[in-house]
Amino acid sequence: MQDCAKRSRMNIDPADCKLISQTVGPLPIINWTAEKLKLDRLLRDYVPGDVRSQWAPAVALGVLLRNILLARRPLYAVPAWASDYSASLLGIPAGGRQCSLNDDRIGRALDRLFDADRAGLMTAVVVSAIREFEIAMDEFHNDSTTVTFEGDYRAAKGNLKRGVPTKRITYGHNKDHRPDLKQLVYNLTTTADGATPIWCNIAHGNTNDDITHIATWEALRALTGRSDFLYVADSKLCTRENMHHISFREGRFVTILPRTRAEVSWFADWMKKQSPEWVELLRQPNSRRKDGPDEVYRGFESPLPTSDGYRILWIWSSQKAERDQLSRQRRLTRAGELLAALALRLQSPRSRIGSALAAQEEANRIIDESGTKDLLTVAVETRTDETFKQARPGRPGGDTQYIRVTHERFALHWSIVDKAVRSDSLMDGIFPLVSNSRSLSAKEMLMAYKHQPALERRHEQLKSVLDVRPVFLKSPSRIEALLFVYFLAQLILALIELPVRRFMVAEKIEELPLYPEERPCSRPTTDLIFGLFANLRCHNLVSPANAIARTFYDPLSEQQSMILRSLDMPASTFYSGLANVSSR
Repeated sequence: MQDCAKRSRMNIDPADCKLISQTVGPLPIINWTAEKLKLDRLLRDYVPGDVRSQWAPAVALGVLLRNILLARRPLYAVPAWASDYSASLLGIPAGGRQCSLNDDRIGRALDRLFDADRAGLMTAVVVSAIREFEIAMDEFHNDSTTVTFEGDYRAAKGNLKRGVPTKRITYGHNKDHRPDLKQLVYNLTTTADGATPIWCNIAHGNTNDDITHIATWEALRALTGRSDFLYVADSKLCTRENMHHISFREGRFVTILPRTRAEVSWFADWMKKQSPEWVELLRQPNSRRKDGPDEVYRGFESPLPTSDGYRILWIWSSQKAERDQLSRQRRLTRAGELLAALALRLQSPRSRIGSALAAQEEANRIIDESGTKDLLTVAVETRTDETFKQARPGRPGGDTQYIRVTHERFALHWSIVDKAVRSDSLMDGIFPLVSNSRSLSAKEMLMAYKHQPALERRHEQLKSVLDVRPVFLKSPSRIEALLFVYFLAQLILALIELPVRRFMVAEKIEELPLYPEERPCSRPTTDLIFGLFANLRCHNLVSPANAIARTFYDPLSEQQSMILRSLDMPASTFYSGLANVSSR
């Protein structure tokens, strides 16, 4: 261990002392990043407290933010978590103690945050991040996800809370595949530079994405003071109103054309008669299988624009072509299995399908739901079976009379339409990008859209790493404030990743041993970086008089020191913000 404190002037026998250890972990890194953002000062400025309050709301919010980044405890468990750390590491002012922290105090701080100018606070924090971390602001990516709730939330109907309207927690298109649960929409915008979160908006649970883009684009224009940045989003951006709004104001966009648009059908028909002159735009190693074939992307400028007059770039992806072919084969296989099961039902003497029309409708339902409507042809054959039975009950004899009974039986026949399959396979791997920018090359358009998965990983990070769970709160206003704190947590995670990855590029370091068993990692995440520092602790040797005789800190490894260098954080300052304490 490193001896980082002078021995007390008193002659104290170490045998009479007790050792008190406290967790340090990656908190100094979080504090270093927050200090560069001036986050604590901004929270104090925008979320003022009551002079009668023992703690400023900014202090409780700061502790909550650090808890979200490291432990993800519910509000009632935050005080117990905080007791393992020094008060100074948690941003608690001198003289304050973690025991004064409770869920009530945190809840009131969230109330203050809801009442504050959150848009102004977000702008101030983001501007500070742009300046301190030199984030490029020429390309933005937008997408939304859902935050799912379990419970009724009957009071969350968008009512006013202290004069401010709240969001409706209600049913909508759930991206967690839980249509039975209520939700809020979490709309996030990131930069292309490190997928850094730059803007966030919480919307009603039943909000459609297509009506959020204009407000988001205007917020980005106000933030950057310009309109010529590139705005990239999914197909919900591709509406006449959205595209016209951006284009008319000299903005630029890239989006994907929905499959329901007439231009897609036109190109599919055009492909049957023409052969596009594909140009290879990108070739890279297989991202899924090391021994797999290269991933290839080709482009073709459409001879016709969209009905709105915007440019269409058709992209062919080898990886998507493989997926499309496999998907079609799975759909055909599944449809065949369901039709075979239906054929057995029709042969059963107890079948409840009593007519050829009903049998045909059931078969059509199967091919519709399996997505093979144009790829399969199904026919129902009707045949009549004859049987004889006694006209009257009793033992049969020589004079017994029999009557003829007829039963309709249905046989199902289906086959694959080879011509339709060949026609459908022409569009394998093909998707259309739309843009109003003629200055972008085909490769630049492709690369801009290929950055969307980095934004989707931020959503995945929100739900897995940060484990967003506002279910512990019932107040809609506090939930909105809590989701704002989650945005701040996402921003800090990104601002720790960004300099580390930049450092690796500058120093030509391809991998770091951050995975378990020191396996190499080519793209370090903040969660892995935190894991590298998780076991660091501070140890105080406390005398019988409750005075600190000596303080020891766990030494930093070479790998930890390199991470600190990449963050431009002197190793000598890692423990400097830690105030010695004699007892918990």
